[in-house]
Amino acid sequence: MLELMNKPFLTLALFPHHFRTPQKSLGTSAMESSGASSFLRNRKLESLLNAGSIETFGVSSKASAKEEVGYRPRTDGYVDDDGWLSELISWIRIAMCFLSMMVTTFVWALIMVVLIPWPYERTRQGNIYGHVTGRLLMWILGNPIEFEGLEYADEKAIYICNHASPIDIFLIMWLTPTGTIGIAKKEIIWYPLFGQLYVLANHLRIDRSNPTAAIESMKEAAHAVVKNNLSLIIFPEGTRSKNGRLLPFKKGFVHLALQARRSIVPIVLTGTHLAWRKGGLHVRPAPLTVKFLPPIKTDEWTADHIDEYVEMVHDMYAKHLPGSQRPRASNTVARNNSVS
Repeated sequence: MLELMNKPFLTLALFPHHFRTPQKSLGTSAMESSGASSFLRNRKLESLLNAGSIETFGVSSKASAKEEVGYRPRTDGYVDDDGWLSELISWIRIAMCFLSMMVTTFVWALIMVVLIPWPYERTRQGNIYGHVTGRLLMWILGNPIEFEGLEYADEKAIYICNHASPIDIFLIMWLTPTGTIGIAKKEIIWYPLFGQLYVLANHLRIDRSNPTAAIESMKEAAHAVVKNNLSLIIFPEGTRSKNGRLLPFKKGFVHLALQARRSIVPIVLTGTHLAWRKGGLHVRPAPLTVKFLPPIKTDEWTADHIDEYVEMVHDMYAKHLPGSQRPRASNTVARNNSVS
């Protein structure tokens, strides 16, 4: 579990309340703010006992879409403090996250064992575990967060997300809708408790070193999505960026969209690479932004244009990222045969 926390969260107050919806200065209408608040309120613990419909985390469908190609996250109030007090608070926060995650993982592991005969319920409970645990961890870390496009967060879709920090995983756990399965590297099963819970929740693992097996895993994922009317979350870069810059996209998410005939919903994360940098355990109070882009319809996509679709989505990401996270000119498009 410690490996997961250290791998791919600081202000001086230990328990700040920094979750914020977008300000009107960013072009967010009052209607959108209402939808975001409703969404976040619904991601609470009462979902644990709700055995009803899969559509438990609704967002106002009336919220208007936003098109902000040159969007930049807020950075006011952030000071990159590497002093001893900041380091101490960071270690305390990480220890609290570790202990909290151990507790919630243990509780939900027991629930999963009871639900072994009902695979769909295990998937659903795995998502609820993510909602509870992800939100709890982000609250402990205390980073201010702004949200956009939450009206797109309940789609039945292939969700994709840029990846530059362990914090990305906590946000995805919290914000993806109930009825979502994930794809991770096969080694995740060796993470104590969390890895076993991941498998019990029917999430999928992929062997990135074996292209043939990886393709079969993608087909299995697409089949599960269609058969059980699920969504899916995947990191299209295939690995974590070392410096926050967008990496080339693999083709796996397009193959999944073609086979499952699901729309693609991009999730653009900014600032997470500053909040928790690669190779360290110092979590900083960098402001974060989570932006859901409008769904990309794939009904008319064909297999002979896969490279074009990958490039199109990659360019879309680049337009919505700040300059410090945009890909370098020599690394703008994925042109390889990988599938994950």
